[in-house]
Amino acid sequence: MPQQVSRSAALFVVCVAHFLMPFMMSAVGVALPAMGREFGASAMQLGLVETTYVLSASIFLLAMGRLGDIHGRRRVFQAGIAVFTLIGGALSQAWSIEAVIGLRFLQGMGGSMVMATTMAIVVSVFPPEERGKALGIAIASVYAGISCGPFIGGALVSTLGWRSLFYLCVPLGVITYLISRAKLRAEWAEAKGEPFDWQGSLIYAASILLLIAGASNLDHGPWAWLLMFCGLAGVGAFLAFEGRTPYPVLNVALLRRNRVFALSNLAALFNYAATFGVTFFLSLYLQYVKGMDPHQAGSVLIVQPIAQTLLSPLCGRLADRIPAGRVATAGMALCAAGLGIAASISASTPLAVILTLLVFLGMGFALFSSPNVSVIMGSVEPRYLGVASGLNSSMRTLGMMTSMTIITVIFSVFMGGHAVTAATQDAFLRSMQTALTVFCGLCLLGIFCSLGRLGGTPSRQQQGGPR
Repeated sequence: MPQQVSRSAALFVVCVAHFLMPFMMSAVGVALPAMGREFGASAMQLGLVETTYVLSASIFLLAMGRLGDIHGRRRVFQAGIAVFTLIGGALSQAWSIEAVIGLRFLQGMGGSMVMATTMAIVVSVFPPEERGKALGIAIASVYAGISCGPFIGGALVSTLGWRSLFYLCVPLGVITYLISRAKLRAEWAEAKGEPFDWQGSLIYAASILLLIAGASNLDHGPWAWLLMFCGLAGVGAFLAFEGRTPYPVLNVALLRRNRVFALSNLAALFNYAATFGVTFFLSLYLQYVKGMDPHQAGSVLIVQPIAQTLLSPLCGRLADRIPAGRVATAGMALCAAGLGIAASISASTPLAVILTLLVFLGMGFALFSSPNVSVIMGSVEPRYLGVASGLNSSMRTLGMMTSMTIITVIFSVFMGGHAVTAATQDAFLRSMQTALTVFCGLCLLGIFCSLGRLGGTPSRQQQGGPR
């Protein structure tokens, strides 16, 4: 480290940022009905409030990670917090649904600056023997944000209105920014002086835009499939272009020659693709099949992120004592087993089984997530930490998109465009069981990826060598 830096302060600002981003995302979902009533917004416009944020974050994550490596991760992190906070304040004063959608895109850009640099900052500050524990705490704060969003958000929206969510964003963002300015005086920019790959970034952004636009509308006609395939072709063109660029936004050699890095990111992609859709299905299942109201369903579903929040620091600490790749593989195996059991859920399945299953999945994801991030961040040279952090976050976003794409296709096959009702309950259950079986298969592929990296040669960082 170029200067002395407070590890506790660094972890604190990362945790607050990690809490704030998913908290705002899940809380805004609760606020959409109230927002729609005030602005007279259509269902499509309300969907865009969430989609544009995810789209923006996906587009900019990789580029922001690279900018952090070149210009300094602390600088990009602080700029991201400032953008996220200022746009949050502007959203509290939004005058139309179109303004909300546009501002959410800008807020997603700020969020990408934060999420692309946080893990790299933690790895830069903490020595290898303490890294797993620190990453576990940082990731636990993400789950805490997901858990608290619907409950705190729902209470705020009910008592003070939807704008209060964005008022809350301002003090939390300001506190994080001021502490980072006061306590994080070190800077990490191992790729300083290298040019930024604007062409590659634009190709990547256009490809992800087409991919998400297509995948989000697969049930609306052949044009969506065309957009998605164009996006996939664009990703291929991006990788080919990056392989010929002297200073790429994504060093393709990291994927070609670093087996541990490549397989760990692929395992993350499979894991997120396999687990993201579970909450979606169980939410519908609990309300339409079990007859619960939204609050009751939310009280059941919160069990999984609570389990992840409580267990992630312990799993991170375990990864400091046992090779992190083995811990992550065990977590992936638990997720696969849990999904296999979930695929057998029927209308008569007792609630106790659902609760046990959610705890089981929470345990599996906690065992996988922070150890897997530790492996990814420890497998590259310091000059690529920002890119590694950005790519790992991109795997999460793309995995979620893959999960929803699979769900859309399966619904179109089994449900035929019909809504979930008592009359279509059997078709819904077949859709859910089929999708969860597919998700279990993705987890099994993830296990093979996770096992494939175990024989990889550790980097200097993993060995505790000088950085």
